[in-house]
Amino acid sequence: MTTHQAAVNAALLEDLEYRGLVYQVTNREELEKALAEGPITLYCGFDPTADSLHIGSLLPILMLRRFQLAGHNSIALVGGGTGLIGDPSGRSTERSLNTDETVAGWTQALGKQLSRFLDFETPSNPARLVSNYDWLAPLDIITFLRDIGKNFTVNYMLAKDSVDSRLANGISFTEFSYMILQAYDFYKLNQDHGVRLQLGGSDQWGNITAGLDLIGKTGGSGAYGITMPLVTKSDGKKFGKSESGAIWLDRSKTSAYAFYQFWINTDDADVIRFLKYFTFLTREEIASFEALVASQPEKREAQRELARQVTRIVHGEQAVESAEKITAALFSGDVTQLSEDELVEALSDMPTTVLADAESTGLIDLLVETKAAPSRRQAKQDIESGAVAVNGVKQTGIDTALTAEHRLHGRYLVLRRGKKNYYLVKFES
Repeated sequence: MTTHQAAVNAALLEDLEYRGLVYQVTNREELEKALAEGPITLYCGFDPTADSLHIGSLLPILMLRRFQLAGHNSIALVGGGTGLIGDPSGRSTERSLNTDETVAGWTQALGKQLSRFLDFETPSNPARLVSNYDWLAPLDIITFLRDIGKNFTVNYMLAKDSVDSRLANGISFTEFSYMILQAYDFYKLNQDHGVRLQLGGSDQWGNITAGLDLIGKTGGSGAYGITMPLVTKSDGKKFGKSESGAIWLDRSKTSAYAFYQFWINTDDADVIRFLKYFTFLTREEIASFEALVASQPEKREAQRELARQVTRIVHGEQAVESAEKITAALFSGDVTQLSEDELVEALSDMPTTVLADAESTGLIDLLVETKAAPSRRQAKQDIESGAVAVNGVKQTGIDTALTAEHRLHGRYLVLRRGKKNYYLVKFES
């Protein structure tokens, strides 16, 4: 290891703590020494509960990336086995069990998704992708109970928060056993791949320490755990949710524009913390944005940079450019320069009306049909007061008829009532 790399490794834990990414850590001094002495192998697990991860998983993904960039060996574990069981951590009710085929498909999808964030090709310290189905599925119940289960007392398991919090409402033996399965993951990766560090959210502390105990009871040593804070918003609202639902990392579930908008709408009270969590900006750069939030909050420069940085990481530079183009178009009202894909993406969360093709459509009829106006009378008043625009052009004639020549890309009309209320009309033959 070079002197420079040693210095990078030594400073890594300090940087993570500056960013607020370390919630709990085992044997901090020993871990810091291990990081400084040379590259270590670490892992973080992601259970396949859908065919995409959402932004609640972005923090641990980026933690793996931070360690890889510092020269360490990052392993992303997709829980093809534990995903069939269900983690009770952070839940008040039992998870629904999914079929083998469903979980296998989700496991494959998550593996592909994780490859966008971790470098599996670099010759120096390539990341690795594993599924715990490979070692959990072959286990027989007798071997598991004799060799693994004997290391855990029921009292020990009941004391863990993930189990204790569920006792009032009941917890099945299936989910009760999850802790031992995750502990076995850590043990197995320690034995087969030399994994010494497990990362997880703060709700995973009990599962992580169970793995450390299992490694210790079976003769191992020098293993550690780090948990990250569960991300919350200062106003008490759940992080990672929008009016239309969860914010996914899959563009087909959450468009790049909607993803960008989620971040640009971050509250002033959260934006610096999120810049630390979710970007790779330096301390100096973050400090400069912190000063701007304090002195010129109305400019929202920190929010724009946060949206750019995270959208670039997740969807790429072209997605950033497209999201900013859409944002500018909707702000000005002129949507004529948007491509068809950008237009549909921009208005994907807004009311959409599909109409049969016609030579012309009266503007008043269109406003009522799309429910942009509750009645013909109100539609007339809105037009006469200059509150209605079509494709960014204000309309003031109550007898206006819209023909195919008015349509964008041959099939769309964009109505705007007031400054922010958009309605998409799509004509189909």
